[in-house]
Amino acid sequence: MVWAEKGDLRREAGQRTRDGLQTAALELLAQRGQEGVTLREITDRAGANVAAVSYHYGSLKALCDSAIEHALEQYLDAQILALDSLGSTSTLREVAAAFARPMVSALAAGGQDLAVMRTVARVGIEPPQGWERLAGKFDHSRRVALRVLSANLADVDEQELIFRTRCAAGLLNWLALSPIGAELAAMSAEQIERQLVPVVAGAFRGDASVGR
Repeated sequence: MVWAEKGDLRREAGQRTRDGLQTAALELLAQRGQEGVTLREITDRAGANVAAVSYHYGSLKALCDSAIEHALEQYLDAQILALDSLGSTSTLREVAAAFARPMVSALAAGGQDLAVMRTVARVGIEPPQGWERLAGKFDHSRRVALRVLSANLADVDEQELIFRTRCAAGLLNWLALSPIGAELAAMSAEQIERQLVPVVAGAFRGDASVGR
């Protein structure tokens, strides 16, 4: 019994160290991206020794990849939850609000939630290797968004809707890293939504008259 208890305590301590390293990596990745993160900075922030990274992850790159994949999965889960709440009669504004909800919540909450969104924004241009594991969630999120967008924009073909969705996602990613994002972070979630949702809805809607 004593040996079992000691084994449980060691496993719990190991998991705390592992989680602490991933949290520290995520916070630093959110600030500077993968190229600006060092092993020493992560271990100092996590209160761990350098050997712990090798033991739990194998390398600095593997640790960063794990943190990035964790951030992407959190973001996708939040967006899927918001989009799945939409019905076939949801308005374009409601689609935009659901699409933007993870960002709105992160800006209002700050801390670890915002670190997740900033990490997602930084890696959006150059996806990590673990991206493929999440392909199903990306597809699910896109399918739900396209279904409701198509109901509101019946005269727009699917490829155009995909392009507009990617533009809207790019806009949200930019906000996470920009000075405007810092200004929004000083507002309540309701205030952020009032500011942001019309812009996202506009990206979805487009303007067929432009260029004619």
